[in-house]
Amino acid sequence: MNDFALTPLWTDWMIWGLIASFAYLGVLVRRSRQVAQQWMRIFESKLAMISAMILCIYLLIALLDSIHFQTTSAQQMTVHQSVLDKVFSHLAVGQERTYSAPFASTEHTKSLVVNQAGEMQQLRLPLKHIRQDADFSMIGQTLSAFLFASVLSGFVVGWHLLWRSRVHQCPFKDWLNQVLLGKTRLPWRTAYLTFWGLLTLFCWLWVMSHSVHVLGTDKVGSDVLYESMKSIRTGVLIGVLTTLVMLPLALFLGISAGLFKGWVDDVIQYIYTTLNSIPGVLLIAAAVLVMQVILSNHPDWFSSTEDRADIRLMFLIFILGLTSWTGLCRLLRAETLKLSAVDYVTAAKAFGVSRMTIIRRHILPNVMHIVLIAVVLDFSGLVLAEAVLSYVGVGVDPTMHSWGNMINQARLEMAREPMVWWSLFSAFIFMFVLVLAANLFSDRVQAVLDPRNQSDQLTR
Repeated sequence: MNDFALTPLWTDWMIWGLIASFAYLGVLVRRSRQVAQQWMRIFESKLAMISAMILCIYLLIALLDSIHFQTTSAQQMTVHQSVLDKVFSHLAVGQERTYSAPFASTEHTKSLVVNQAGEMQQLRLPLKHIRQDADFSMIGQTLSAFLFASVLSGFVVGWHLLWRSRVHQCPFKDWLNQVLLGKTRLPWRTAYLTFWGLLTLFCWLWVMSHSVHVLGTDKVGSDVLYESMKSIRTGVLIGVLTTLVMLPLALFLGISAGLFKGWVDDVIQYIYTTLNSIPGVLLIAAAVLVMQVILSNHPDWFSSTEDRADIRLMFLIFILGLTSWTGLCRLLRAETLKLSAVDYVTAAKAFGVSRMTIIRRHILPNVMHIVLIAVVLDFSGLVLAEAVLSYVGVGVDPTMHSWGNMINQARLEMAREPMVWWSLFSAFIFMFVLVLAANLFSDRVQAVLDPRNQSDQLTR
């Protein structure tokens, strides 16, 4: 391969820009001792630490799939790939003829074959891209993946232990004993075990995928594990980037309604009440159908099918953001009404402080806990919304990998005889783990940041 060139998509710019913003926000959090202590209390929970590790793995896979480039092959063909495609390149090119079950060596359905005697027989044909030689051993492959993951995780954990011991100005041996006994403030022992388990699972899947189809293949012979991994980017982008569209609108309208009151409050209430009265699925479906007509009438906007699918994904993110801000806006309006009546805001108004200064210094810092809780809680709902919309045919482009498209295709496969269940099962497991981790983490965030909760909830 030669002539390597980066070709970022629009959503690539958006997700990496958001990551850069999160990194800058992390720097600001470290400067504030009070905010840093709140985040420390969030991660004191073992369940929150495990959930955060799982979410980080999903985010890392999505970021690897958001670095797109193109290369020119020896046959002068332009190939568009991402880093994740490069990691699983053997699955991208190793397509079978049709369905095959997980770890199977033959196709799932029987085919008519003419034997040497000229007779027609129904046989399950062997798969082309799996190892069927005598040297293949699943136990041996599992042990090699286990050893590699253990060595790699041991190196990473050792480096992190050394760094934390220097931060705490503690001898390495003493700090190691504290971690092993679980006497550190943050549950580092749980974090290290979770990291080792996730890395072992990923290494095992990667090693085994060279020899067998771990999660089987779909109707056109594509590897289901590869499709599930590629779908992570779609789910994470919709869950994360939709907040980029929703937050400014909800913050501006919610705070304005609560602070300015009068006709401004009436107009904003009328807008979000009207939007809430329209069924969400119908509103989103209508907007998506309008978007599809626009894209169909302007094919010259796209240089490839990847660009078209990415533009449709970006439009879907904007549509979800513009239709999901009403709940947070209502919460911010109520909180701003309460804050506008407190003494220090009243005194600021009496001294002639501008409204923008009041918002920046007094209102916005005191509503950020509501914003953070709402964003974390809405993440799982947005991931599930993509699956539902793609299932009914108004979600992402059919050519794009997503859990919703996998579920949509699996509804007919479940009625086959013999039944094809692994596509639906794979999409369910990957989506279930992401949504469960997000919900558990959001519960901890709400327990720590919500001032109405009792102090005994902080020790969960």
